[in-house]
Formats: sequence, structure tokens, C-alpha cells
Amino acid sequence: MKVLSKGLVIVALFFGVWMLLSQIDFVKHFRVKEAKTGTEKTLGEVIWNEIEETETVIFDDSIVNTLDSLLLPICKENGIERDSLKVHIIDKDEVNAFAMPDNHLVVYTGLIKACKNEQALLGVLGHEIAHIEGNHVMKKLSKEIGLSVLLSITTGANSTVIREVIKTLTSSAYDRSLESEADMESVKYMLNANIDPRPFADFLYELSLDNELHKYTYWVSTHPESEARAKTILNYLKGKKIKSKPILTNEDWENFKDSID
Repeated sequence: MKVLSKGLVIVALFFGVWMLLSQIDFVKHFRVKEAKTGTEKTLGEVIWNEIEETETVIFDDSIVNTLDSLLLPICKENGIERDSLKVHIIDKDEVNAFAMPDNHLVVYTGLIKACKNEQALLGVLGHEIAHIEGNHVMKKLSKEIGLSVLLSITTGANSTVIREVIKTLTSSAYDRSLESEADMESVKYMLNANIDPRPFADFLYELSLDNELHKYTYWVSTHPESEARAKTILNYLKGKKIKSKPILTNEDWENFKDSID
């Protein structure tokens, strides 16, 4: 009787699960996901095309390859597919980097020149990669621009609307919780790749104090409470054994910075 009872329970559970799954429209679900992916891809292309037409993009192999060599350990040690990131370097004095839809990552030369070392730069880039990995970009745009406006861009919006989207991406902060999440994810990325995150905290702190440079430091000026963020990172690192393995030599780092002057 016990065996029979167990058998009936199993059969009942099987049909219960089957009935539940039968109510889910998997085709519709995957079509929605596909539509969202398609919208983001088109949106990323439209925004990047506008930037490419209005900014000076650096294609120099030595500069592009050096930045790639810095990003590779972060990606490799954190299960991030490097080829999924579309990294662009813009010749601009602003100290800035920002994420865009469809995994675009834009880095200004002003940011590279402002960083004393590769660790500081990787902290910022890791922060932006975390926004990409966490799908923060589309959340931000949907909230601040509106989904209907974003959809209109993919079907042929004018340049004024596109420029407004670019302004939102480059000069306004994410929600505080998303900023904190991106900071800590960047720190974890770095620790996993044996990159010291403390210079990232130092970078935040120093730029928040440097009034002269602060005028050109849009990445910090639009990311509130940078000093507090620096302290949060340092507190998180207290007591942790930090392994640090430089990617570039000091000479190669300085040559990299000189090459973008």
C-alpha cells in the first residue's frame, strides 16, 4: 500500500507540473525576449552611429590593443565574454567612460590620462562593465527617457532625440543602489583577476578633492558621494589578502598614456 501511495503521489505531482507548464506560452516568452534583444541592439547601433559621426574615434592599433590587453584579465577571470563588449575610445578631454545599450562601452582619452595607474582605470571600466552585465543601461533609459521614446528611436527618430539619449548616458548618474552595486562588482572583478582595487578608491577620492580637475571630471561629478563610495570600497577590502599582478610595466603604462596625447 505504501508503494502504491508513493506511486500515486508521483503521478499526481507529474500531472500537476505538466498542467502548470502547459499554461506557459513559451513561444510568446521567447519572442518577447527576442524582441527586447532586437530593440536594444538597434538602439545601440543608432546611438553609436550618432557618436561616431560627431566625435573623434581612435582606431590606432597600438592604443586599442593595449586597452584590450588591460580588459582581458577582467573578462577572463569573471566569465565575461570579451567579444560581447564593443569597446570604443574617443579622443576627448572629459574624464569619462559610459555604457550604452547592446554592450557598447565608450572610454574617453581624458579618463586614461587622468588615471595614475592601470588599476584606477580598470576600476572605472569594471564599474561600467558591471552596468552592462547587470542590464542597468536599459533600466536607466527606460526610466529616464521612456520606453516609447526608445522604441521610436529604433524606427527612425531625429537627431535631437538621439542626442538627448546620449546626454542621459554620459552625464547623469544611475540610481544610488545601482551605482553601489556597480562599484562592488568592479571591486570583485578586480580581486578575481588579481588586480588591486585600492587605487580605484584612491582615484575616486582624489578626483573629488581636485577642484581644478573636477571641472572636467564628469564621471565623478555625476556620480554622487564619490568620497563615501571610496570609503565603502576601502572598508570592504579591510582584512582581505589582496594579490596584485600588474598587466603592464610602469614604462608601458606611461607609453600608453603618452600615445594618446
